[in-house]
Amino acid sequence: MGKKKLSLSTLGMLITLGIVYGDIGTSPLYVMNAIINDAGSIDQAKPEYILGSVSLIFWTLMLITTIKYVLIAMKADNNNEGGIFALYALVRSKGKWLIIPALIGGSALLADGTLTPAVTVTSAIEGVKGQRFGQFIFPNEQLIVLIIVTIILLVVFIIQKFGTERIGRSFGPIMLIWFSFIGIAGLLNLLNDPNVLLAISPVYALKVLFSPVNKVGIFILGSVFLATTGAEALYSDMGQVGKHNIYATWPFVYAMLMLNYFGQAAWVINNYQNEHYAHVFGLNPFYEMLPGNFKIFAIVIATLAAIIASQALITGSFTLVEEAIGLKILPRLRVKFPGKFESQLYIGTINWLLCVITVSVVWGFGTSEHMEAAYGLAITLTMLMTTILLHQFLIMKKHRYFANIFMILFLALEGLFLLSSLIKFIHGGYITVIITMAILFVMIIWYFGNKRRDAYLAESENVSLLDYISQLEKLSADSTIPTYATNLVYMVKLGEDYTIKRSIIYSILDQDPKRAKVYWFITVNQTSAPYECNYTIDMMHTRNVVNVHLNLGFKKSQHVNIYIRQIINSLITNHVIDDQTPTYSMVQKRHVGSFKFIIQNQQFQDLGAQEQMNGFDHLLIGGRLLLQRITISPSLWYGLEFSDVVEEKVPLFLGNQTDEYLTQKEIKNDVKK
Repeated sequence: MGKKKLSLSTLGMLITLGIVYGDIGTSPLYVMNAIINDAGSIDQAKPEYILGSVSLIFWTLMLITTIKYVLIAMKADNNNEGGIFALYALVRSKGKWLIIPALIGGSALLADGTLTPAVTVTSAIEGVKGQRFGQFIFPNEQLIVLIIVTIILLVVFIIQKFGTERIGRSFGPIMLIWFSFIGIAGLLNLLNDPNVLLAISPVYALKVLFSPVNKVGIFILGSVFLATTGAEALYSDMGQVGKHNIYATWPFVYAMLMLNYFGQAAWVINNYQNEHYAHVFGLNPFYEMLPGNFKIFAIVIATLAAIIASQALITGSFTLVEEAIGLKILPRLRVKFPGKFESQLYIGTINWLLCVITVSVVWGFGTSEHMEAAYGLAITLTMLMTTILLHQFLIMKKHRYFANIFMILFLALEGLFLLSSLIKFIHGGYITVIITMAILFVMIIWYFGNKRRDAYLAESENVSLLDYISQLEKLSADSTIPTYATNLVYMVKLGEDYTIKRSIIYSILDQDPKRAKVYWFITVNQTSAPYECNYTIDMMHTRNVVNVHLNLGFKKSQHVNIYIRQIINSLITNHVIDDQTPTYSMVQKRHVGSFKFIIQNQQFQDLGAQEQMNGFDHLLIGGRLLLQRITISPSLWYGLEFSDVVEEKVPLFLGNQTDEYLTQKEIKNDVKK
């Protein structure tokens, strides 16, 4: 069963404006500002430099956003879902190594996103400095700006837990007003100097890279790249709005963005020799090009657009993390659905981590100018990794020749942007690099820790369930042993060859045997289709040993208790298992008995197991078990918090461990034979 997606319509296009374009749509607030800062001040931003810069912006949006993401990436939809993890799920069968670009790209995307709310909201609010509101003139102090920004961000993060469905309805109209406003404002300034349109020619873009008026050389691309940092969101949000609504709205958004950039360029060219602006630093042409009576409106609508961009970033992070959890790339975290739709998620841990980091960025950098210096470095990594995965997708679709051209072109282009962004490392980019490395470390520990643990278990700790069927049937019928549960459910990973962890069989049969009317072995399989939801039943030639494989897409809820009750009612109705009508119940016509769930938590034993593995495997598996202990418990993850759950601690390995150095010296008082 798939998620209901928006069809192409006026309403769908309006919603798309509100959901998809918040990040890229607010880039005019700070991109030209960053380019002027590269020049030093506005009086040093010569016409040749500005024309070349706006030409670079035009062609960056054309090549990366339009061609790569809108025209190519959105063809790589995974059952209508997009984004780097959905793309990885689509192509992972092409090679195990593809997990590497997926991990790097996902961690960089999450890390760089922490700067988006900080940069956009601060850039918007800084416009109030020195503005007159009636008789009141707003103080020209950054401290007050930081306080206002912090309050806005805290409110945005606090409301996440309540759901944003009602607020979200207004996002589309607000963003329509925003894009129309920036387009008209840009057009009015462009009319003063239509020659700026010459920048559409790529010649100006190439010339400025090597021109003496460009003091930073190739590193200007680091500032230009800020214009396209929201491109990944077009692909990631495809599942929420549908690709056809993005196809229909992007030309309008692109046109409005470029009108504003051209308008800002025209204003700078007409004012770079204005003595009023001589040696003025921190000048933002976005606000300066507006008539005085429009500035207050511009600040209000810019702030709303910045809040929408922040909201889109936060919900996008929730979606990204949920996908990573489903693909076993990140540890389990509690996912809530405060709205009426599956796409409206809330992950408290991620929300408050983002909040702390974003507010820290605001106060740590102090101004949007300093934040811009650090912004965009990590996202170039994400784009490079997406290019690698898209190359595999194109090969998968039998377009090898085109795939190789695509790979060469965009690896070169995005590699150039990455190189130009490296200068940002010393100016604050190291912050996003550190966050990226921290997220990547967690992903590596969890993903490869799972792989190495499973490899060790497969070698020595698995047995065949088929070998114990007769004992389970005998135990179920043994009236001398008190009933432990009507339905005894084990959350396991049962292989196609019926291999199962030895600890599961040990739990049922040894020490105090657990007698049940029906033994359930539930395997949850994450599938590449985002919203797949189906199951298979194997009764193993019995009426009371049930092997269930739940096939759930990586964006489906893992609350197995809901699924199990549907399955057991179906089996009883079809007379596959015996009726379980309880003697006493307040529910009329109830046919299902009690359930008890057994969940095993693996622990590292002190000796033996640790000596069996090398140091790297010990780090991976030990780290994975540590993450398991400090994140959500399996009972909460499977939605069993109100069910009868027994959590058993078991050693990682149950094998008989011996010490070759242990020897017997003597036996005293031996019994005579």
